[in-house]
Amino acid sequence: MTKIFNKKSEKVKRRKLRNNATYTEKILWISLRRKQICGVRFLRQYSVNHFVIDFYAPKVKLAIEVDGSSHIGKEEYDKARQEYIENFGIEMIRFTDENVIGNTNKVVAEIEKVVKSRLNSY
Repeated sequence: MTKIFNKKSEKVKRRKLRNNATYTEKILWISLRRKQICGVRFLRQYSVNHFVIDFYAPKVKLAIEVDGSSHIGKEEYDKARQEYIENFGIEMIRFTDENVIGNTNKVVAEIEKVVKSRLNSY
């Protein structure tokens, strides 16, 4: 069986993205790291095949994407990418840079709500 998750061939790309995180990714990571949300571990720059997810919680199969300027004009690509990832039972939620910067607490509360829901469904 071919490995799909965190392929070695994507390691350099994941590391580069982690080391060059956007400002909004850094802001959100402060709230996600160290199992701060319901004791669930989040990983940064996790890959599914050749697609890299900003944040991923394996225990609850939750992917979080922060859509900034790099996503402008790539709506169709993002939609296809999301559908591919969701085929593995992974739920994806998206936030804009403006959401994260303007109301981080609301974004974190929404993530917590989804995490609790997914924990209860297992």
